[in-house]
Parts: sequence; C-alpha cells; structure tokens
Amino acid sequence: MNEIEVLDIARDSMATMLIVSAPILIVGLVVGLMISIFQTLTHIQEMTLTFIPKIVAVFASIILFMPWMLRELTEFNNRLMDKIVGLG
Repeated sequence: MNEIEVLDIARDSMATMLIVSAPILIVGLVVGLMISIFQTLTHIQEMTLTFIPKIVAVFASIILFMPWMLRELTEFNNRLMDKIVGLG
C-alpha cells in the first residue's frame, strides 16, 4: 500500500462522512435559525426553547435519513473491502 492508496482511502472516508452527516447538520441549522428568528420577534429568551425543538428535529431527521445513511456507509465499506482485497 503506497501513499496514493492511503490518501485515496482517506479522501473517500472524509467525503462519505460529510455526505452522511450533512442532512442532520442542515436540519439542526435550519431549526436553530427558525427558533432564533422566533425568539427575536417575540423577545422570548427561554433557554430550553432553543434546545428541545432542535433535539427533536435532529432525532426525527436521524430516523428519517437512517436507511439512506446506512446504504451510503455500506457502499463505503464495500469499496474499502474491495480495495483491501485488491491489495492482497
């Protein structure tokens, strides 16, 4: 295994990590932004108002995107195993 193969595996793993985590992070960002705008408009400064809806939205997005995330991670694992078998 040379440096090019190691860098290819590292690049593929980072790309897969970003692709898999992006939907959950985007949902958290959008919900946090909506709550922040709501708090600004209503002058409500309740700390739990920030965390509870964001936690619920992130858990819901995890449940919604779990089949797709599992498929992406399985495909990454298959690509990685093919590279390992191809080296031997």
